[in-house]
Amino acid sequence: MGVLSSCSFRAVKRTKGIVYFKTDSAKHVDQQKLNVFAPRKSSSKKNVLVFIHGGNWNSGNRSLYGFFGSGMARKGIVTVVISYPLSPKATYHEMALASAAAVKWVKEHIADYGGDPERIFVSGHSAGGHLAALVSLDNAYFDSLHITNPIKGTILIDAGALDMYTYMKQQNFEQGHTYLKTFTTDPATWKKASPVYYLHKGKQMPSFLVYQGGETYPFIKETNEIFMGRLLPLAPATPYKIIQGKKHVGMIAQFIKSGSERYKEIIAFMEGVK
Repeated sequence: MGVLSSCSFRAVKRTKGIVYFKTDSAKHVDQQKLNVFAPRKSSSKKNVLVFIHGGNWNSGNRSLYGFFGSGMARKGIVTVVISYPLSPKATYHEMALASAAAVKWVKEHIADYGGDPERIFVSGHSAGGHLAALVSLDNAYFDSLHITNPIKGTILIDAGALDMYTYMKQQNFEQGHTYLKTFTTDPATWKKASPVYYLHKGKQMPSFLVYQGGETYPFIKETNEIFMGRLLPLAPATPYKIIQGKKHVGMIAQFIKSGSERYKEIIAFMEGVK
């Protein structure tokens, strides 16, 4: 077992701590970094997956998700795991801008790591799923970076806040609540932060693969259902997979097992996007 694990580890080339966003005090964003996980031996350019971690928009770090990056790289996917600014120092807008900047870095540099810059996908769990969906659908973030949205497809893993507007209207959070710090107290901003309102028909909308835990939080279940209720009429072939028995954390923890069916499904999805 030790020999097999060692060989598996050596099959992946890891490059960590790459700065993709320099400190910008005007945008309230500190320096941000990413890690690249690439198949060590590759004779052709590979599909690329940018992963955005979860953590309720106020916690988490790319260093916790090496298992995801390594797991994907062992399956032949060049994977980039990013950090991004967190609440309360940053709002969702600065988080999304940083996420888009990471994708821009990937577009410009990933060929150096064996990735195909024309085959960029994004994924995220929980809060990271929200950010992945938002930058995939709201082109304002890439417009501000002076590039065309390069995202081919988006993989959501128990994503949160796909319709933050509807959710926040139903709540009565006290002043200082973390969601008010992240999304402000302005209903117009809640709507602007909600990926569901950017869904549209046409070739410019990325393809989606959506996962939801069967035992996830009601908030995630409800907003995923709203999102899919609007997405499926626009893209009826969108895979919407509810994984029975899985709770919210379990939805990302399942990728620790290299034999997880999710790997096969994600790879098949990516290969099917033209």
